[in-house]
Amino acid sequence: MHEAPPDESAPAGVGTAEGTEPLGGGLKQRHLTMLGLGGVIGAGLFVGSGAGIAVAGPGIVVSYLIAGALAMCVMRMLGEMSAAMPASGSFSVHAERALGRWAGFSVGWLYWFLLVVVLAVEATGAAQIANSWAPGVPQWAWVLVFMLVFTAANLAAVKNFGEFEFWFATLKVFAIVAFLVLGLLAIFGVLPAASNSSGEPAGLTNLTGHGGFLPNGWEGVISGVLAVVFAFGGLEVVTIAAAESDDPVRSVARAVRSAVYRILFFYVGSMLVIVTVLPWTAQKTGVSPYVKVLDSIGVPSAGTIMNIVVFVALLSALNANLYGSSRMIFSLAERGEGPKALLKVSGGGVPRRAVLASVAFGFVSVVLNLKWPDSVFLYMLNSVGAVLLFVWALIAVSQLRLRRRIERDAPERLVLRMWAFPYLTWAALAAMAAVLGLMLTDDGARPQLLWSAGATGLVLAVAGLREWRDGARRT
Repeated sequence: MHEAPPDESAPAGVGTAEGTEPLGGGLKQRHLTMLGLGGVIGAGLFVGSGAGIAVAGPGIVVSYLIAGALAMCVMRMLGEMSAAMPASGSFSVHAERALGRWAGFSVGWLYWFLLVVVLAVEATGAAQIANSWAPGVPQWAWVLVFMLVFTAANLAAVKNFGEFEFWFATLKVFAIVAFLVLGLLAIFGVLPAASNSSGEPAGLTNLTGHGGFLPNGWEGVISGVLAVVFAFGGLEVVTIAAAESDDPVRSVARAVRSAVYRILFFYVGSMLVIVTVLPWTAQKTGVSPYVKVLDSIGVPSAGTIMNIVVFVALLSALNANLYGSSRMIFSLAERGEGPKALLKVSGGGVPRRAVLASVAFGFVSVVLNLKWPDSVFLYMLNSVGAVLLFVWALIAVSQLRLRRRIERDAPERLVLRMWAFPYLTWAALAAMAAVLGLMLTDDGARPQLLWSAGATGLVLAVAGLREWRDGARRT
């Protein structure tokens, strides 16, 4: 069976190097830290959180705590493996070492599929905003411009990608911090909220005054989890990028430690501010709750400001997903799981053919936007559905297998450890199974789950066919 190339300096079974054609370095610790912070802060938080508030009320805070705790566990597992065995294929390489070739092939191609569809969705979303600012320029033309710009950026040195992401993430983090400060000032009465014409501080009355803290009970909280859990996708890219940093082991450990806590703080903190400043009944699905709060406080042009922030967030996620998808498919090719033609690397260490292969669907989305500008966003988003949960599940299973192996062969490589191993890993797997089960019973989420299950089944079938073919050749 095909095995991932090991690092000759490592004990048996615990490799770290991924191949013989190195990618270029250049990512600094500040790039990785901000990538970890900014990669997950996107339109799902700024706009999509309104759907979660609509079903959970103030209980959305609990929903985000549950979903965030699951994401933190996944990142801790991934950080443990990536610090011990840094590789540009990250969890695809880990899955191959832990479970076999079929697992590395399956999780790698599933994640690549997820990223290339999502980057096209993000280009479409950014184009919709740009089209609202400049109606004279058609939506498809904006998608084409964004794809060309970020393809060029990713074809250049990796440090260019790092700088783009650093400043994009800095703007998003600044926006959330400013929002938290303004919200707290409104809660304590320094700034008046529109819903409080008496001038009294907003206080905590909105948390319990409109049906209670859990107006729709725990069922609403669980529905809220389904609405927000996928907003945490994107954290995984930091472990892929760590392989191109100056010090992969320390870089990924620091980035994971700092990112998970701060992101949970930003998500939960901003939700707490939103449901405290305004009654949860004031929120509407499809309208950014951040805009509603800023409008109530009296921030001029709140809608325009948040549109700019969401626009930047979408372009940031597009850039990060193009980077992550190109490195994933390059890693697959390196291990014989993808076309060898993608292995060509530029003098600066950039896998340009892998970048072009990953961005191809983004250019296809230009045609889709030309033909169906109003519906393409929804259909593309539904096509990826629950793939992220399948990827997370394979990460957890890989960590269960590899942790024992690393402890036996190279314990000094465990510079970052999963909490309460193995109990918390099993608990995370159980939580993922529960979310999938809930999606199956939810009328809105069921189509996404079924489409994702179909895509996963297809990839697993191809992986099994490859295993059977290789076994037949050996005999």
